[in-house]
Amino acid sequence: MNNILKYIFALCIMITFTSCEGNKKQVKPINIQSAEFKEKLMDANKIYMKQEDDEINQYIAHRHWQMTTTGTGLRYMITKKGTGAQAMSQQRAKVNYKISLLDGTICYSSDTTGAKEFTIEQDDVDSGLHEGIQYMHIGDKAILILPSHLAHGLVGDQSRIPPRASVMYELELLSLR
Repeated sequence: MNNILKYIFALCIMITFTSCEGNKKQVKPINIQSAEFKEKLMDANKIYMKQEDDEINQYIAHRHWQMTTTGTGLRYMITKKGTGAQAMSQQRAKVNYKISLLDGTICYSSDTTGAKEFTIEQDDVDSGLHEGIQYMHIGDKAILILPSHLAHGLVGDQSRIPPRASVMYELELLSLR
């Protein structure tokens, strides 16, 4: 990840200095709408996403987990099978949860805040949670690993989850209505 940030920083410095050559020339603003600038940012993001994907895969392999990977990059594993109905879009789900970073730092837990309720595909929770909960049945326990683009993205949550952080959810689906 540090290499990506160094690349982006170097790119910005290069653009700044090349646009400021000579004292007599007028400073040329960076055109963030230019195709070249957008292409360089997309390339840097692809490199970061590949690195993040590799880190998640190493984390999973180190634990010898057999996780399913979806098309969005979500990884999930049902650790205990329940016997209830499967979660579906627009239902109100109640879950026990623990959210942690891949380094083991616990960010949030229902042990301290109580169970969380949210409406699937409607409420303001991580998009990876909306996706992952729909693979679960009432009574299931699961582990979900969300790459940053399915969690808190480029900015984090401005509190306990840093920018561009992958997060792990340990979930138990308590009820649906």
